[in-house]
Amino acid sequence: MNWKSLSRWPVLQQIKSRSNGTGPEAWSERTRHLQPKTAGCEVTKSVCPYCGVGCGQLIYHKDGRLVQIEGDPASPISRGHLCPKGSNTHQLHTHPQRLRRVKYRRPFATNWEELDMDTAMRMIADRVWESRERTFQERKDDFAVMHTTAIAHLGGATLDNEENYLIKKLFSGGLGMVCVSNQARI
Repeated sequence: MNWKSLSRWPVLQQIKSRSNGTGPEAWSERTRHLQPKTAGCEVTKSVCPYCGVGCGQLIYHKDGRLVQIEGDPASPISRGHLCPKGSNTHQLHTHPQRLRRVKYRRPFATNWEELDMDTAMRMIADRVWESRERTFQERKDDFAVMHTTAIAHLGGATLDNEENYLIKKLFSGGLGMVCVSNQARI
């Protein structure tokens, strides 16, 4: 063994520099050149999509590819912290088993089939309208009620006040739904 390779040994470097062994004296040639995976990335500020709290997130992306999602230290709400769900937002977007197509299982079927989005949206609209037409009640006990109890809506906790206002107007006023609620209440 030659002196040059022995002199790079971390213990000798620590003794020579009189340090505690946690700095450059402990680095290998490989670790000297390591960089964080976010090096060279663009950063976009965002809000976590999971609940109504609104924790700030920093989205790191490079060449059109999502690299990392972290809590935003400048956020007055979360101060850089994310809950377990929020800290897994990266996987929500990049997991290889993430569903990217509409899956539908017909009544009494044992398998799922893929539908295009337009077909799925038409099916939903047709079923909502058919249920409303079949169950809509104009009067009850000589009082005008103008509602249906056969359809309900449960909104997500990330909806803001404006979205909830429009949902309430459409579903209660337009379709006559009585059961309109929000996940934030659960």
